[in-house]
Formats: sequence, structure tokens, C-alpha cells
Amino acid sequence: MEKEIGVVTHYFTNISVGVVEITKGTLKTGDTIHIKGATSDFTQKVQSLQIEHEKIEEAKKGQSIGLKVKEHVREQDKVFKITE
Repeated sequence: MEKEIGVVTHYFTNISVGVVEITKGTLKTGDTIHIKGATSDFTQKVQSLQIEHEKIEEAKKGQSIGLKVKEHVREQDKVFKITE
């Protein structure tokens, strides 16, 4: 089952990091996410989350976090958390 939790607001090509604004719920290290957009569509496990270069364990609604992604993501791509 998938639940939309955020949207990509920026992507840093050189370091493969997407900036995700959390719009609902929370996101933790170890969660599995699905990123879907016009040309993006992949799932991955969250290895680490950062805010302003500081590692965090959990991001909450209203926060913008940096997230290492395995494929190119684009602004406005939706981020879903996969739950059992």
C-alpha cells in the first residue's frame, strides 16, 4: 500500500540528492519510498535523511529534507511511502 507523503522540490545532479518537502505524515531512515512523476518511476529504501547537512532519523510534515536517490528525480515528482 502506498501513501503520498511529499513532493520533490529540487534535484542536485552532481550528488544525486533530491529535496523533498514532506506534506503528510513522516519519513524515517529505513522506510521504502516510491517516487513517481512524468518520467520518474522507481522505488528505493531510504538510506539517510538530512536537513541543512545534518543527519536526522525522521522527517515530519512541513520539513524539507535532502534524500540520496538512485535515479534522476524532477521537481513536482510525487513521493509515496510504501507500507505493509
